[in-house]
Amino acid sequence: MRSARKAPGELDEERLVRLVARGDRAAFEELYRRTAPWLAVRLRRRCADEQIVAEVMQETYLAVWRAAGTFAGASVGGTAVGWLWTIAARRLVDAFRRRAHHAEPPPAAAVADAVPAAEEEVLAATVGGDVGDALRRLAPELRQVLQAMVLDGLSVRETAVLLGLPEGTVKTRARRARIAMRRALT
Repeated sequence: MRSARKAPGELDEERLVRLVARGDRAAFEELYRRTAPWLAVRLRRRCADEQIVAEVMQETYLAVWRAAGTFAGASVGGTAVGWLWTIAARRLVDAFRRRAHHAEPPPAAAVADAVPAAEEEVLAATVGGDVGDALRRLAPELRQVLQAMVLDGLSVRETAVLLGLPEGTVKTRARRARIAMRRALT
């Protein structure tokens, strides 16, 4: 009689996480195969340093292996992919904090503010016209929240983790950004 158990490739991500919680290496490998490419892309949107991205990827999947049993899943309205991104975003924020704590600012750091960030250049090239002008006029803290939530498609919680802000602050900044954009476009 054949086993009723499905192969890891036939399971959804939530079921894979549940199997990983039981120590199933094949399920972990399948979860990694499915999620690592998009996770790396999302992390690279936030960090151009490949070494940090690689470290965050490794720390993320190690955390998934160790903490898969804590995944609450659909019972709390979450998804396995969202859970994975939350872990990665927290690890990225931690990596930024570690690097900032150990790094001495270069003497030319004051001049660096005048040079637009790569994200700003991409945003300018992607979003043009009146909308692009309105985005560029937003205060940087409002623009960061809007970029994370609208352009990257992050939830309030994921944005809060990524930017190291309380969820209430993210909601307030998102609302202020929408109001400012509406005014600028009318």
